[in-house]
Amino acid sequence: MTVKSYKDLLIWQRSMDLVESIYQNTEEFPSKEIFGLISQMRRAAVSVPSNIAEGYGRQSTGSYSQFLLIARGSLFELETQIEICLRLKYFKKVESEKLLSEILEISKMISSLISKLH
Repeated sequence: MTVKSYKDLLIWQRSMDLVESIYQNTEEFPSKEIFGLISQMRRAAVSVPSNIAEGYGRQSTGSYSQFLLIARGSLFELETQIEICLRLKYFKKVESEKLLSEILEISKMISSLISKLH
């Protein structure tokens, strides 16, 4: 398959799926978290595919790598927030494990893509 757009990238598609999952999983959080964890988690999740897309659009290997590193940093931020939610009992273990597994896979994909760019 030829990549004509960042939308053709599996890494971008999986990141978009992660955004949906985060939005769905934070829907039932306590309303007191609307400006706390809900906002932070959604922002971090949205940052991942956004930075993949922006880096792709820069058409420079160095810039692309930098944006991919930012996307990976957002994944680590999100991972930490999921761990916090687990401790606060906002997530059940099974929910958090599914999200953390997807984050790990996307992180590996980002690392692989960065390696291929160099």
